[in-house]
Amino acid sequence: MDLKLTEAELAFRRELRQWLTVELDGLAPPPEKQDWESRRKYDLSWQAKLYQAGYAGIDWPKQVGGRGASPIEQMIYIEETERAHAPYVGVNFVGLLHAGPTIAAIGSQEQQTRYLPGILKGEEVWCQGFSEPCAGSDLAALSTKAVRDGDEYIVSGQKIWTSHAQVADYCELLVRTSNEGPKHHGITWLILDMKSPGIEIVPLKTIGNSTEFSQVFLEEVRVPVADRVGEENQGWKVAMVTFSFERGTAFISDLIRSRELLKSLVTIARETRGNSSPLWNDSAIRYQIGHLSAELDALWSLTLRNVSQASKDRVPGVGGSVFKLYYSELRQRIGDLALKILQRGALAMDDIAGMGNAEHVEGYIYAISMTIAAGTSQVQRNIIAERILGLPRQAS
Repeated sequence: MDLKLTEAELAFRRELRQWLTVELDGLAPPPEKQDWESRRKYDLSWQAKLYQAGYAGIDWPKQVGGRGASPIEQMIYIEETERAHAPYVGVNFVGLLHAGPTIAAIGSQEQQTRYLPGILKGEEVWCQGFSEPCAGSDLAALSTKAVRDGDEYIVSGQKIWTSHAQVADYCELLVRTSNEGPKHHGITWLILDMKSPGIEIVPLKTIGNSTEFSQVFLEEVRVPVADRVGEENQGWKVAMVTFSFERGTAFISDLIRSRELLKSLVTIARETRGNSSPLWNDSAIRYQIGHLSAELDALWSLTLRNVSQASKDRVPGVGGSVFKLYYSELRQRIGDLALKILQRGALAMDDIAGMGNAEHVEGYIYAISMTIAAGTSQVQRNIIAERILGLPRQAS
């Protein structure tokens, strides 16, 4: 592993840091979390700024409109934008991190020309239609059906946990086009226009009081065959490309934020009294914080290793599964410690007297989903066992 930055990479960091300083000065505050139309406008406005400055699609190939940055430059980009507290990709994370890279890697020239510029320029939002009520972790059990009718597919079924569907223009959609053979055969990857007749979107409220997820009901929705990515019945292979992007670099931002949260917990522990003295005087709390900090440092080293490996192969590998498995469970332990330190402050989702408890309570609730989202811990363990350790495959 060699991650000593070159002069060109150091110059890239300086250039980006200077641009962020200028652009973030005076940037309007983000809208209310549940105001999805305003959040769409805000997030796409920031994406347009990135596009104009040449930072859109930082790791996308140049031939499809991206910057063509190396994995190391991508890591620098994430570091600098997170530490500057720049806006996140927000409502269009599916387009920028999943669907777009998948179309860039597998889509036809016509699909790349039609769909990729809208993502990069901040003009169109995508959502993901993969999970179903009875096919979440066991995604291959999906049953949303697509029947070929000439130059179109007729799609009927239901999707769930579809992020930002209420403001999305398009959806990366997995459907069943055949029931023959193993269940992961017969799946096809389609581009769904969310304005098509026959689509009903029903928002879901989470325990964190968010409505970012929705159920999506599809009743005889027509999708052009031209909007199929990859071959019919080969959608599982296409989805594996999508997942490789999702599990490769998607959690670097979360890791950087977790390090900041841990520093915040140190401050809260120093300023919050227990029975008769600051909580920071409790050696058990100091030990837990120190141990969690060391684990985050170890995960950062793993991230550097994954980035170094990705420099040789532009599609992230299974090392992302190792990271995702460990980090998602570590993040829950950070949340548990936060509630312990916050004491009664853990009962409120609004800041109390400048305590800074809100982000920790919200983070704790969010962390509950992390061992499920983007592939459960059980799925990650199977991937690691089979593809890294070479153990026998799980019986189907």
